[in-house]
Amino acid sequence: MHSSLKQVAIYKIENGSSSENIDHLAVEEPLELRLGFGPANDRQQKSISITMRTPGMDLEWATGFLFTEGIIQHISQIISIKHCSSLGTEGNPQNVVRAELSEDCDFEIEHLERHFYTSSSCGICGKASIEAVQSVCPNKIEETDFKISHRILYQLPEKLRAAQKIFEYTGGIHAAGLFNESGQLMFMCEDIGRHNALDKLIGKALKDEIDFSKSILLLSGRSSFELIQKASMAACPIVAAVGAPSSLAVQLAKEAGISLVGFLKSNHFNVYSGKERIVTRSM
Repeated sequence: MHSSLKQVAIYKIENGSSSENIDHLAVEEPLELRLGFGPANDRQQKSISITMRTPGMDLEWATGFLFTEGIIQHISQIISIKHCSSLGTEGNPQNVVRAELSEDCDFEIEHLERHFYTSSSCGICGKASIEAVQSVCPNKIEETDFKISHRILYQLPEKLRAAQKIFEYTGGIHAAGLFNESGQLMFMCEDIGRHNALDKLIGKALKDEIDFSKSILLLSGRSSFELIQKASMAACPIVAAVGAPSSLAVQLAKEAGISLVGFLKSNHFNVYSGKERIVTRSM
């Protein structure tokens, strides 16, 4: 069975009658991220984050997390990244990742202290303040001639849903998908935490040297402030979500120059910012 799935015995109640059955659940386990950093003669290590995630693509998650949190500016600043499977951690030995950063990776130690624990449902809970989160947002995305037809947007939810293999079994996992300008799904990532799914996707894109400037990011649920912050770090011009955005998500999308789409279905959606990138019959 896939490491992201777990079978459990249940009693299924239907029309007042019960029967024994098997259900599939999305696995949720902690993942600790440790950093090695500093000059060669004074290397330091620090544990900077513990997140509850679905196992799989842990190294991509760590890469994406380091980038979207502003700790690294380029993937070349990661010298090595691997699981610390020899540490004798309880449970899954793959639950600790260590990243060694280059000497020229410049960040403030105090910046890392806002990362301690993030739950799978809300990545912002472990952060000290909204101001600390806003401080890592980059400058506004530059205007380009990149536009997308409303007809292509209509097709994206079904394409993402068809690729969600773990959701097919569990019904309880989030996804983030990256599409090109033709509406082709380049790849997607699943995780019980929506912010983890996006970090995995961004980390994979960085490793594969994929340019976000002509891409569409689709989120399987709602769009929150933190998800838009991560999308802005990747300079993704169009973010669409199957669900609703929050007020702060819309505010940040406008400030970052992101076209934000919500309630995306097969025949309708709402545009909350950046309508100039969405081509419709009325234009």
